[in-house]
Amino acid sequence: MNTKEVLEKLKERMYQKEKNLSPYASKSSDSIRLTFEEEDIRPAYYHDIDRVIYSLSYTRYIDKTQVFSNIFNNDHISKRMTHVQMVSKIARTIGRALNLNEDLIEAAALGHDLGHVPFGHEGETILSELSQEHGEGYFNHNVQSVRTLMNLEKDGNGDNITIQVLDAILCHNGELVQSEYCPNYQKTKEDFLREYEDCYHNKDIIKKLHPMTLEGSVLRISDVIGYIGKDIEDAIRLGLIKKEDIPSNITEVLGDRNSQIVNTIVMNIIINSFDKPYIKMSEEVAKAVIDLKDFNYKNIYSRANSIEEKLHFKKMFRFLFETYYYQLENKEYTEDIYATYLSEMSNEYVSNTSNARKVIDYLAGMTDDYFTQKYNEYTEKLNGRTK
Repeated sequence: MNTKEVLEKLKERMYQKEKNLSPYASKSSDSIRLTFEEEDIRPAYYHDIDRVIYSLSYTRYIDKTQVFSNIFNNDHISKRMTHVQMVSKIARTIGRALNLNEDLIEAAALGHDLGHVPFGHEGETILSELSQEHGEGYFNHNVQSVRTLMNLEKDGNGDNITIQVLDAILCHNGELVQSEYCPNYQKTKEDFLREYEDCYHNKDIIKKLHPMTLEGSVLRISDVIGYIGKDIEDAIRLGLIKKEDIPSNITEVLGDRNSQIVNTIVMNIIINSFDKPYIKMSEEVAKAVIDLKDFNYKNIYSRANSIEEKLHFKKMFRFLFETYYYQLENKEYTEDIYATYLSEMSNEYVSNTSNARKVIDYLAGMTDDYFTQKYNEYTEKLNGRTK
């Protein structure tokens, strides 16, 4: 066989397993990209996995907060990187059992938190306030994850990820727990783009999004499963709570260890969703998950950062935002926002993006350490000038 014939055989082999997928699965032949391109031997969603894991924003997961920021004395507490890997594994387990497209699931799972900012949800809340103050609308990490892949990667040109993967990321909101997740199978590319834009201006639309694929529904519940038990283990390890604090009505249904919680929910979903066009938990398990999430909010997330830490985060974000915004408005080309960020971005991004949005993109992409480093550098310069 010549090279062309070998490549055709290889492509056929790579696509082989898609012939046996569930009728409710999204096949690579269904995939849509914002810009058409000929695929190589890799199926489209498989190709998306590669694009996500080789992105610069994926590399920065390694030093981004999951829940707890000040964990310098404990290397066993989750970071954002471990969370997305756990979500990916959980989602692929459900997807394989239900005969769905694991490539679509993995690409979306690994990319779903790329837009998370320094210091997790606390930082996200602060950055949203700043975004609204400067006329850029609401900031949500799931929306920024889509923006990162669609507009910021590849030097501001975007990475041409499939709409199905971007849509699953946009709709992944792990804060909302339901007993049943039913996709909007009729959603189009245009519908997705309209929902994406609406998220900047409509505060409530985030709660109403439904993914266009069953794989997207798997990601949505897997995000919950990925953090709800692991955050408890981290909190116990840090001495915030004890295992005995978890109410018995929850532990009797889900168990009291992360491994038990994950296995119970995953198996319940698989059994209740088998050969169905939706993802479903039993009412008993769904209620226990909701109760456990509420327990986590009251006993873990509300205590993850002290009042003093929250005020300090707000001070840091506001200071850096105003510093970088001033530099852009006054064209101070020697500063790092030019040297390490805008100098790497396309002319189209630099020309067509507002200064406030450039600052938001820059801050959102920072790791915790880099953010803190920049804050310390600029405050030291300021203090030096004011002495």
